[in-house]
Amino acid sequence: MAINRLFLLLFVVLAACTDPVKSPDQKERTLPYFGDLGIEIKYNDKGEGIPDTVYDPIPLFAFTNQEGKIITNDFMAGKIAVVDFFFTNCTSICPMLSSQMARLQHAVKSEGINDQVVLLSHTVDPKNDTPEALKVYANRMGADFSNWNFVTGNEEDIYWQAKEGYKLTAFPSDTAQGGFFHTDQIALIDQEGKIRGYYDGTSTKAVDQLFKDLHLLLKK
Repeated sequence: MAINRLFLLLFVVLAACTDPVKSPDQKERTLPYFGDLGIEIKYNDKGEGIPDTVYDPIPLFAFTNQEGKIITNDFMAGKIAVVDFFFTNCTSICPMLSSQMARLQHAVKSEGINDQVVLLSHTVDPKNDTPEALKVYANRMGADFSNWNFVTGNEEDIYWQAKEGYKLTAFPSDTAQGGFFHTDQIALIDQEGKIRGYYDGTSTKAVDQLFKDLHLLLKK
């Protein structure tokens, strides 16, 4: 019995001296890539071209913002982008989505990284959401236009960009509230224009995770 107690005491002491295993929350995450795969030619020291499989960046776009100005991929170039889809007359998930985006923008500004992060909100109702309507809505949300744009454009281009560019859902629907069906997901885009994550834009917890993941991209 005494021997068993001695071994038990020794086990407890050894266990106490062992470094604890880090929980998943303590480990630094590696963000995945999403989207289409393409081929890129990379050159070695000998100048030989070697094909490599890489994820494609989001396609080129040109939309009109709340000030009536054209916004293109240049808005995102070299920066982290946070992207969502909404429409101004939406009374279901859009107010929650936009409120979470506003909260995220405030957090970005509070940390002094607003020159490295941009937000881009696309209307799925371009026929009604003119630049003027977007500006009224954006002001109601307390948006700072220095790094957050609300854009409209040709509806086919917007729906195509949602589906083919960001791999998200947005289209007119007679059965959906307000006449449009669109995703509640927010996309995180890295400095190379590649999709690195999707987050429930109606969830505070999910958007908090987006903010943490955004910091991982800042370390690149």
